[in-house]
Amino acid sequence: MDEHAKILVVDDEDRIRHLIKMYLDREDFIVEEADNGADALGMALDNEYDVILLDIMMPGMDGIEVCQELRKEKQTPVIMLTAKGEEANRVQGFEVGTDDYIVKPFSPREVVLRVKAILRRSTQSSFHESDTIPKDMLVFPHLSINHDAHRVLADGKEVSLTPKEYELLCFLAKAPDKVFNREHLLKEVWQYEFFGDLRTVDTHVKRLREKLNQVSNEASKMIVTVWGVGYKFEVDDV
Repeated sequence: MDEHAKILVVDDEDRIRHLIKMYLDREDFIVEEADNGADALGMALDNEYDVILLDIMMPGMDGIEVCQELRKEKQTPVIMLTAKGEEANRVQGFEVGTDDYIVKPFSPREVVLRVKAILRRSTQSSFHESDTIPKDMLVFPHLSINHDAHRVLADGKEVSLTPKEYELLCFLAKAPDKVFNREHLLKEVWQYEFFGDLRTVDTHVKRLREKLNQVSNEASKMIVTVWGVGYKFEVDDV
């Protein structure tokens, strides 16, 4: 994990931005700020950030719109900042490609932990040994995952996934037919043990299926719900 990762903090409240920046500064992160959605989108498109902390409710362009426009160009991990009563907006945020959310009022320590979890997973999923060996490829009927290229193909067509969607797919695909409950997925993919919403998992699975289905109906069917338990990656015998 890069100690000097570059973080963009976006919130229209100066107090919240400065509080988050103070705690991230202590971890030696490079922190930049924006107080509105339009400026944040411009900065996110013109610069390379490792994580973006994005308030959902802002005047003018809100966080949902920023994330939606950003996803047309980049897959930068986004953590949405939301108020307690904005559950519908959080679900909408996941649907446009948000990787995570933090509910206000929040502990600054929680923000740091969430950012580190995102960075740790991003680093692990992008690191590969220099020699290209078969373990860097996962190949199934209708679906292949190339770890070196960070690329997913469904029936030969590329599928554009957010970092968290990619990590979830890889985690499931590495253990075909094994059932994982939501708590385990939240711990392993999001690295949350003591906090986190189980609906995070459900929303990401839903979005992952939708994206696969846009390219291949057969590939989308490989992500299977085991009712009352969780999810598994199912491979049909051929």
